[in-house]
Amino acid sequence: MAVLLIPNTLKDQGLTVTRRAAELLQQFGVPVLMTDTDANVREIPQVTILPEAEAYRQADQVLTIGGDGTLLRTGHACIRYGKPVLGVNLGRTGFLATCEVEEMPEKLHRLAAGEYTLVERGLLVASAVDADWQTEAINDIVIFGNTRMHPMDYSVYCDGSFVSSYRSDGLILATPTGSTAYSFSAGGPVLDGAADVMVLTPVCAHNVHTAPLVFTAKRTLEIVADAENRETCYACADSGPQHILQPGQRMRVTAAPRKLQLITFQDSEQFCAIENKLMRR
Repeated sequence: MAVLLIPNTLKDQGLTVTRRAAELLQQFGVPVLMTDTDANVREIPQVTILPEAEAYRQADQVLTIGGDGTLLRTGHACIRYGKPVLGVNLGRTGFLATCEVEEMPEKLHRLAAGEYTLVERGLLVASAVDADWQTEAINDIVIFGNTRMHPMDYSVYCDGSFVSSYRSDGLILATPTGSTAYSFSAGGPVLDGAADVMVLTPVCAHNVHTAPLVFTAKRTLEIVADAENRETCYACADSGPQHILQPGQRMRVTAAPRKLQLITFQDSEQFCAIENKLMRR
């Protein structure tokens, strides 16, 4: 087996944690790969440096060094190449990057020994009905207006049937993985990561009776940026590039056929993270 290390050099300045992870894996008899995107990786001994695509192809597992954002960005490449990922947490939360720095000796030893399980996390795919645009989201798809000074009007349909209208600063469509992120901050529920559902959470809705809605992932949701809106709206997946939705245009959201594979060492890992990193802070 071989492990591909993906460090966030802004969080791991000097690659101290990355170097320690490489040393541990090598002690456990695991070849370590890194990409040639950062010149500093050449300072780490006995690491094979490859072009990104080749590194992903040769790796059996991927180890990110950073936080949830690092794993989230890397996760899309892991999905594309079909590789499972484990994150070492240098961030503030760690719902996705569940290996703390002090846990590296134990968890990397178990990784090398194959003593882990894979959990699959569902994705969402969004496409513009009237334009050539499509994207996948591990966490969420967010629709928002150009300014907070003028709330936008949106209409939501499920499998062609009208669900509700919203006047709000935006709408969030989150996966169970993303339910602890922006959706939670906007008042959405925390979902079991293994659930096959998606949640619609309005942002600062101008209606006291508005509540988040949970849909089975088998549904097809369609969000319409109402024609009466004064300005354009925008859609983005996992805080990525924005797509413009002009007044009257529609966006369709469904479950993606592909899934993200996360490496875990205990079934209760997600719930421990919720209890320790969300409920107690």
